[in-house]
Amino acid sequence: MIGVRAYGDTMAGRRPTLDDVARAAGVHKATASRALNPETRNQVKFETAHRITVAARRLGYVPNTLARGLRTSRSTAVGVLVPDLTNPLFPPIVRGIQDRLDSHGYTALLVNTDNDEERERAQFAELAARRVDGFIVATARRDHPLLAEAVGRGTALVTVNRTVELPGTPAVVGDDADGVAQAVAHLRGLGHTRIAHLAGPQSVSTGAVRLRAFRQAAGRARDAVVECAAYTEQAGRAGARRLLLAHPSTTAVLAGNDLIALGALAELAAQGRSCPDDISVVGFNDMPFADRFRPPLTTVRVPHHEMGVQAAELLLELLTRPQPVARTVVLPARLVVRGSTAPPPASR
Repeated sequence: MIGVRAYGDTMAGRRPTLDDVARAAGVHKATASRALNPETRNQVKFETAHRITVAARRLGYVPNTLARGLRTSRSTAVGVLVPDLTNPLFPPIVRGIQDRLDSHGYTALLVNTDNDEERERAQFAELAARRVDGFIVATARRDHPLLAEAVGRGTALVTVNRTVELPGTPAVVGDDADGVAQAVAHLRGLGHTRIAHLAGPQSVSTGAVRLRAFRQAAGRARDAVVECAAYTEQAGRAGARRLLLAHPSTTAVLAGNDLIALGALAELAAQGRSCPDDISVVGFNDMPFADRFRPPLTTVRVPHHEMGVQAAELLLELLTRPQPVARTVVLPARLVVRGSTAPPPASR
């Protein structure tokens, strides 16, 4: 390999420039610029790009992304909106987004909306003022005026984990309908005939899709549904309390997500009922530590890291292709059976 020229002695007291990197690597300035830009690096031979990268690292060169943005009208920053960072569902999604964006030289600017519409609108406006190139949004509601306005303005936008009722808006979701079908089939196979659903909020696509899939799969149990106010443990416990009061003979519960399932387990324990001896519980998402619940939670696994990767990929397509095609990516869901499901009491 051709070595990097010794050049650091001439730079005392000043920041290294792109010219310095080019001289140290023995290449033209334009070649160094292409090699250090993730979007054009593939235009430079691998050996040359590697030599330039080594030179930049040794000199301590930091690309001026502001200047690059002025030249290209790109900030190489992406706004990422999540509804609740305390929900273990979202960190793997965010990590997937960052992993994919990093490899293309983009930075993710993360904001947490706390499921507050006014806060979300203010943070969206702040990110837009910073001239982010696009948005990845995990806060989408089925009817979402803010996103409708953004799409109407031509903003590059992708939703993740949820969809919005705006034609032509790219999205990445799990196969919720198939996941629910697998869960109901599992409970039916154990002998359960009185299955209930603690549904997520119907204002978001995940809640609506999972409820619709439950009604299609559950048959005789289709009326045993309680909608929870939020995807939280507290809402799950309150929903379980209402469910058990209205349907005391329920032997199995499919929860809208794992946090709702966790609330249901807490309410069962408070009422002196055992899981799974008295009532089986199934969650959705397979969030971290679901295998450490008591009992370990049977749940539907969705590949959240890959969901984030694919969302970033869709946004990069919007930003870099002349005529991108808006599409929805549906990732497979898989039931993971653990200790929270068993045959109903009458069959044991």
